[in-house]
Amino acid sequence: MSEISDIEKCEFLYLHEDAVREVREKMPDENTLYDLAEFFKIFGDSTRIRILYALFERELCVCDIAGLLNLTQTAVSHQLRILKANKLVKARRDGKTIFYSLDDKHVHDILDMGIEHLFD
Repeated sequence: MSEISDIEKCEFLYLHEDAVREVREKMPDENTLYDLAEFFKIFGDSTRIRILYALFERELCVCDIAGLLNLTQTAVSHQLRILKANKLVKARRDGKTIFYSLDDKHVHDILDMGIEHLFD
């Protein structure tokens, strides 16, 4: 019973005030943390992850992505709109064909770190 009351006290008592102050000063504001959580939700869909990994290798058009991943063009287009709106992919037009690629090196790094994390 004594241990429970110590835990309850810990919720309201800072044993290391300097450590708490240092973290509080470096902590992003609530809006930024909310936006970060929303950003990572984009990675929570396996279809989007599959598309991102296809684009990890090279630029592709909707038809190529659909064929590669055995998805409909409609499904791929829908997911690409979400990925583009969240600045994870970019589009380049060549005649009537639109090619998609990862937006920048950051997206490549995020995917690379995710795989590395899983297998380390």
